[in-house]
Amino acid sequence: MRLATRLQKLQSNVFSLMDEAKAAARREGRTVIDLSLGSSDLPPPPAALARLKASVDDPTTHGYLLFQGTRRFREACARWYGERYGLALDPDTEILPLIGSQEGTAHIPLAVLNPGDVALLLDPGYPSHAGGVHLAGGQIYPLALRPERGYLPDLEAIPAEVLAMSRLLVLSYPHNPTAATADLSFFEHAVDFCRRHEIVLVHDFPYSDFVLDGTRPPSILQADRNREVSIEFFSLSKSYHMGGFRVGFAVGNRDLVAALRQVKANVDFNQYRGIFDAAEVALSTPDEYIEQAMATIRGRRDRTVAALRAAGWNVEAPDATMYLWTPVPEAWQGSSVDFCVALVRATGVALAPGSGFGDAGEGYVRFALVRDEPVLEEAVERIAGFLATL
Repeated sequence: MRLATRLQKLQSNVFSLMDEAKAAARREGRTVIDLSLGSSDLPPPPAALARLKASVDDPTTHGYLLFQGTRRFREACARWYGERYGLALDPDTEILPLIGSQEGTAHIPLAVLNPGDVALLLDPGYPSHAGGVHLAGGQIYPLALRPERGYLPDLEAIPAEVLAMSRLLVLSYPHNPTAATADLSFFEHAVDFCRRHEIVLVHDFPYSDFVLDGTRPPSILQADRNREVSIEFFSLSKSYHMGGFRVGFAVGNRDLVAALRQVKANVDFNQYRGIFDAAEVALSTPDEYIEQAMATIRGRRDRTVAALRAAGWNVEAPDATMYLWTPVPEAWQGSSVDFCVALVRATGVALAPGSGFGDAGEGYVRFALVRDEPVLEEAVERIAGFLATL
């Protein structure tokens, strides 16, 4: 049997190796503390769960759900953006429900790129951003992110011959995996850059509320108020801890929203109506719910950073997201994958190797703060024992 050659570019050997290493640690009797995946362990809003349970008993929710049936949800999204960012969005033409923001990043290249076109992607960056480009037959030009630039790309350093072929720029701040943030002036520059070069600007924005220190980060649409070049993806997986519900939405330029809707119409309908019912309630949840969750993540960050520093691993405390991004310990001589495999096999603590997020991620690892503080401290104790053997 011959399969499509495009699948070759979708192989993820780094994370396959980590999955095998976690399984091996379990077979050897170790209790695995998995800090390699950014899946929130905090509960969704109770009122949203109650709404979902009530929907299950409503037989009118059991059929297919087409676009017109999502209008209440789209109106809730418009209110949410209006309250947070002062933007007036048309729920019929500028908002599209998604099966999580990852659906948006996977499908937008199909709506924008022709085979051979170039997409400008952050390196390191979220792996699925590259997957959508490969499926569309596009080429990737990586924008290496360096700590000395605050993990922001240097757009003006892109060669002219690359820009001539570029049709798509994907940004995502607060950033996974580096936890970097970007201010409004950076986004204004990015919007101007894309206008000048006729490039579609995508902003993946799932960590919009994950601010541990400082102010809430801006939406790309605050820099592109007329929605000339931009589309933004939001997910309820982080702010409202509804990752398993797979619900999010796109907002922005109406032509891009329409094009993405056209792709989506040929791939799926929508989720179960009860999920949208729950999401509507979640979007109306008072900010105190998010503030309480951020206090929890902040406490995890502070205790984990302090414990790691005491163990001799001098990690930086991030201002945003749920991640620690740090160089592998100096005493380690191998790759980030080798370090993470050896660590989980020896201790049961699983981290994400930086190379899984791009070539520029090599030499780094990512901690996901997705366990309670006592479990995180136990993880650091195990790590400290491993570091002592190096």
